[in-house]
Amino acid sequence: MGILRNKRRREEREPADARYGSPSPTDAPYGTPPPAAAVELRGVRRRYGRGGGAVHALRGIDLSLPRGSFTAVMGPSGSGKSTFLQCAAGLDLPTEGSVRLGGTEITGMNENQLTELRRSRLGFVFQAFNLLPSLTVEQNVLLPMRLAGGGSARQGRADAAELLARVGLEGKGHRRPTELSGGQQQRVAIARALVTRPDVIFADEPTGALDTTTAAEVLDLLRTAVDSLGATVVMVTHDPVAATHADQVLFLADGLIADRLPRTDATTIAARMRTLTTRPALAGAAA
Repeated sequence: MGILRNKRRREEREPADARYGSPSPTDAPYGTPPPAAAVELRGVRRRYGRGGGAVHALRGIDLSLPRGSFTAVMGPSGSGKSTFLQCAAGLDLPTEGSVRLGGTEITGMNENQLTELRRSRLGFVFQAFNLLPSLTVEQNVLLPMRLAGGGSARQGRADAAELLARVGLEGKGHRRPTELSGGQQQRVAIARALVTRPDVIFADEPTGALDTTTAAEVLDLLRTAVDSLGATVVMVTHDPVAATHADQVLFLADGLIADRLPRTDATTIAARMRTLTTRPALAGAAA
């Protein structure tokens, strides 16, 4: 019950639009402004280099993603999807434009401020898991919370145990990552991403190193985090099957949003992907 107790304490000190499970605009009293979007990009451009040799990885992205949504981002190699994820998550700064996360403008933050934001308000899931082999599973899960300086050790252990149970790893907190399968390691990474109850979870090819069955289990966990915990997930993927778990699919080409589809089947997604092209000048610079 630790996560639930933390949620109640957080609800006592935060407005409804600053946490998971906030009411939708239709539930709010008449005249109340809708809650801030989880992710908002306005006029975002990212250029590498100068002059004639400059590479325009993002050419003007305008996007607003609501809280409690699951968005897949797809595109051919060089389309700008990795750069998009890095700018949206504060891992890279746009050359022009504005990025807001949970209603907070992050574009003008310095590196210390961005580091604090990433520790406390964002979650990350990567293809390579990025677990620390010298730490136990429990310690890996709690790392973001400890770096952010929040909670007691006892409460932290209770929270880790609860999250590990949610992702199907009950009783495995004492193990090392190397003792787990790839799918189990990615489950640990998802628990770690959820531990601070972040505004947004950014997932970069989270199933790229997994077999089909294990990948489906991991994607189901991300879907459950959205549906049951109110999480917001933004996932870059090359896999049309993975994208079927999302509420919408954004297609990038030449650093722009070329199209978007509501939740649909893998055949439709794959067919749309085949129509996208990327200029050779972008290849290798904006994956």
